[in-house]
Amino acid sequence: MAKGKNRNPPEVSSGSMADIAFLLLIFFLVTTTIANDKGIAMLLPPPPDESVIQEDIIIPERNLFKILANSKDGLLVENEPYFGTMDELKEEVKKFVLNFGNPTPDGVEVYNSLPPSMKSFINQYGKDPESSDDCTNGKAIVSFKANRGTSYELYIQVLDAVNGAYNEVYAERVGITPEEWLTLDRDDEIQDDMYLRARQGIPRAISIAEPD
Repeated sequence: MAKGKNRNPPEVSSGSMADIAFLLLIFFLVTTTIANDKGIAMLLPPPPDESVIQEDIIIPERNLFKILANSKDGLLVENEPYFGTMDELKEEVKKFVLNFGNPTPDGVEVYNSLPPSMKSFINQYGKDPESSDDCTNGKAIVSFKANRGTSYELYIQVLDAVNGAYNEVYAERVGITPEEWLTLDRDDEIQDDMYLRARQGIPRAISIAEPD
């Protein structure tokens, strides 16, 4: 009889398979990127204080830059049909914010604090008495109203253009690019000071009305 004829065939030990599977699971959980749709990042105002009497504030038409979007993604800008690009819309918003058509003492102070390049821009495109008085204390408000049928794509494009105008104003005021402005770290003392100086006297005054 040949030796080993009755021996059982060798088997591969599976005792560590559970450990291997667990390690693989941990690996994929750590390395996999899960898409996360965050929507539009917007800072909403706090709820009104019921103990405070709300008063209607009348805002002169010249201090409102009106953008309307209908259900067919058509735009009305300052009551006129708009067929330009979003970059051109951003430029129009910037001209409105930096108009200084009839500035208050606070507006004059803000104007004097601007760098020469921005003063040159205002002298070329601004100081229209029919447009915003100045950008301080809510005297230059960009109003955007959409229809419930307006596409999300157009809605976001318009908001990007409006916010982009403010970002360019803030960035130029402190001598950096809009890209650098968006990456300022407010936990850093120097960068936070730059952020505050850029926005001083020029609030991001955007009014988004409830859609029809």
